[in-house]
Amino acid sequence: MENYDSISYRSAADEKRKFLSRTYGWMTLALIISAASAFLTATSTPLLKFLFGNGAIGFWVVAIGEIALVWWLSASIRKISTTAASIAFVVYSVLNGLTLSSIFIVYTGTSIMYTFLASAGMFGVMSLYGMRTKQNLNTAGRYLMMAVWGLIIASIINILLKSNGLNWAISLITVVVFAGLTAYDSQKMLSAAGYADSSETFKKASIIGALELYLDFINIFLSLLRLFGKRN
Repeated sequence: MENYDSISYRSAADEKRKFLSRTYGWMTLALIISAASAFLTATSTPLLKFLFGNGAIGFWVVAIGEIALVWWLSASIRKISTTAASIAFVVYSVLNGLTLSSIFIVYTGTSIMYTFLASAGMFGVMSLYGMRTKQNLNTAGRYLMMAVWGLIIASIINILLKSNGLNWAISLITVVVFAGLTAYDSQKMLSAAGYADSSETFKKASIIGALELYLDFINIFLSLLRLFGKRN
């Protein structure tokens, strides 16, 4: 007969795999939903008119809605149900797809496809690195988050300056920063998985983890597209 320690170890390993599978599964689903939403929006004249007509008011409404939804989900994750968190994440994926629809107008389909594949490759390598490295990435993660705020400020400034050189530099640094955050977030998810169980708390944690990884991927993808994408 198997002893208690052996059974307990196998059970913990199963929960760890389930947690990681849920996290990356949610992330993959969100990417699929956003891609479908973006493509359908790009082929719908009424939706494009809503988003980009009248001074792009619709676009800003959706963009602000995205930010508000992410803030609410992050702030309320401990209080809301797993179902509510799941619905919020799916709705966010749809809204982000609406704002991403502009890439189908600006860039060629082939360029988008190749950039997506390159982004997936970079994300996969950095995620694997984050899970396999013995180095603690917590300190790097804090500095990378500071860099994100710097990028946000620089991007706001460049809205006024409209500098192509600064835009190129911001895009390049964004790729580096979010590649690093991919490794950091992956290591963080692996660490959390070590304590995972079948409770609602960890089911919701997998959704928040998926959101963080999703944002890492999207930022890498958009930055690479701005750097190397072929315009229509």
